[in-house]
Amino acid sequence: MVDSNVSQHYRSNELPFLESIDSLSAKVANEYRPILTNFLNPRQLYILETIVNRYEGVSFQTFGGFASAEMKRAVAFPDYFTPGTDDYNITTFQIDYPSKFATLSHGQILGSIMGSGIDRDVIGDIVTDGFNWQFMCESEMADYVQDQVDRIGKIKVKLKRIGPEQIIIPVDEGEELTTTVASLRVDALVSEGFHISRHHAKELVEGGMIKINWEDANRPDLETSIQDIISVRGFGRISITDIAGTTKKGKIRIGIKVYNRNK
Repeated sequence: MVDSNVSQHYRSNELPFLESIDSLSAKVANEYRPILTNFLNPRQLYILETIVNRYEGVSFQTFGGFASAEMKRAVAFPDYFTPGTDDYNITTFQIDYPSKFATLSHGQILGSIMGSGIDRDVIGDIVTDGFNWQFMCESEMADYVQDQVDRIGKIKVKLKRIGPEQIIIPVDEGEELTTTVASLRVDALVSEGFHISRHHAKELVEGGMIKINWEDANRPDLETSIQDIISVRGFGRISITDIAGTTKKGKIRIGIKVYNRNK
């Protein structure tokens, strides 16, 4: 059970994950063996680091298929073990599709995969060079995914396994900013990140257009935190990279990274 002095710093919907990582860390310490997680988003990786570091003799490393991956699997391990790339059990699929007659998008791909009954944490990053599309997958589920996913929306596709040397390394087009906000409410972050009114940001939340860490943000007053990823349909994404205290006027100084902002 995670100490209340630790758990009080997290949102209520994060507590089950917090407890699962605490249990995993204790298992590594007690059974003296490495344990591999599913794919974790940046916020979950932040929580994992906080919890694992409380256990003496337990360390962790992460990998998502390529160096700059956003979604990563983690190996928590005792002192004697050093994980290698193969220990993360990641398979990369290239999506073969009729590119002359059809276009794909990140949302289409993820939606079609999850629509086939596959959990989000089985799939890592989905990457493109503007023409080719690839995604990372847990090797334990690769056969199942390959069997189940034969369409993206209405487009017939075929999944082809590829090697690490064929993985597309996406260009980081995020814009890093340091700014201040009155609060860490999701509507305040969206308003600041995309230069829209607070009222418009509130409407986007209430219209189901915003997700925090790929889960629906259904209230404008939801508090965000470090390493949260806020996705706004039609605008892009905001990643909270730093929370650096308050100004003399009581505003919160934050670092954010904004992707695909409409100029």
